[in-house]
Amino acid sequence: MTADPHRPSHSPPVRIAEADGQHAVLAFSGDLDAPALRVLEELLLDERLRQPGAWTLEMSDLHHIDLACAYALLRAVTRAPDPAAITVRGAHPAVHRTLRHAGLETVATFAD
Repeated sequence: MTADPHRPSHSPPVRIAEADGQHAVLAFSGDLDAPALRVLEELLLDERLRQPGAWTLEMSDLHHIDLACAYALLRAVTRAPDPAAITVRGAHPAVHRTLRHAGLETVATFAD
């Protein structure tokens, strides 16, 4: 990953906040766009996300997501042999709209 002068290096736009054998929480913040796509795709391959049957995508601190990142989330969910139950929590209206355009509403539940 190359350094982005507009994004603090200590705060990735997405991280695994918790993960056990049954549930994982991914915490999103700032902007999730083209420069962050590689970080997102690598994180979605993390071994800790293979076991949980349920994921919570905590998006209350996410201000923007582009379609490429939204599609990466959708691919990660739909390509799994046993797809996890997905809950998107706290998505701002613009983020929710982008996720909806990508088709995430077909595989996820949205909560405030």
